[in-house]
Amino acid sequence: MHKVPAVRITVLGKSPSWQDAGGACSGYLVEDGETCLLVDCGSGVLSRLRQVRDYVDVDAIVISHMHADHFLDLIPYANALTFAPRQQSVAVDGWPGTNHPARPHLLLPPGGGGVLRTITAAGGQDQLVEKAFTTREYDPADSEQVGSLRLRFQPVPHYTPTNAIEVTTTTGAGRFTYGADHSPTDALCGFADSTDLLMLEATLPRPERESPRGHMTPGEAGEHAARCQAARLVLTHISDELDWEWAKAEAQRAYAGPVEVARPGSVYTV
Repeated sequence: MHKVPAVRITVLGKSPSWQDAGGACSGYLVEDGETCLLVDCGSGVLSRLRQVRDYVDVDAIVISHMHADHFLDLIPYANALTFAPRQQSVAVDGWPGTNHPARPHLLLPPGGGGVLRTITAAGGQDQLVEKAFTTREYDPADSEQVGSLRLRFQPVPHYTPTNAIEVTTTTGAGRFTYGADHSPTDALCGFADSTDLLMLEATLPRPERESPRGHMTPGEAGEHAARCQAARLVLTHISDELDWEWAKAEAQRAYAGPVEVARPGSVYTV
């Protein structure tokens, strides 16, 4: 029987909106054969990416929502693509010069381009990100194709418009579903049903005391995994100030399948 190659998901950063000690915010590298996709690019992710993959070899970056802990390293990434010696048209310090500098695709949620222009304009470079990447805003109602990877989106409730992201492959390997940030929701039902790997946020030790809600507890993540009948659950967007064994046990109260807490450098295959 022909063995289908596996898709690899590498955790580059899994911190919540503040970085763990020595860690990074949200960023997940998805690789299938020659295709390389970065899902979210929060603070510290570029450095982590460079430890496992050359940043010029990334085919595309997709951003789930426009909160800083999910996109802020697009700015240093854009600086690298703009100013790195290898990206120049003339020879620089051993680099031969190129007429074809790397320009990874950048898929932003609706309105994302304006957010980035506002931030970079404060530094006098309002077009920095748009010129460094091949940039456009995706429609959550449509699918996207990046090499052999197919992306689908599902809006989920958060403080700003946010999309869960499903990644499948034309090679016939498994299915990865990333919930991004969200409060408890029915939105994942159907979208994430029977996924091979469900990665859900587990930010809170207890639910928010005041509305609106924007995040989940580990126990609520377990409840969602059980409802979706996911094959595996990975808890992410969780601080190193919480007890990860406690978080895992909380998820297991509702979900009988395998549970792990994401760690920087962890690799999952589907």
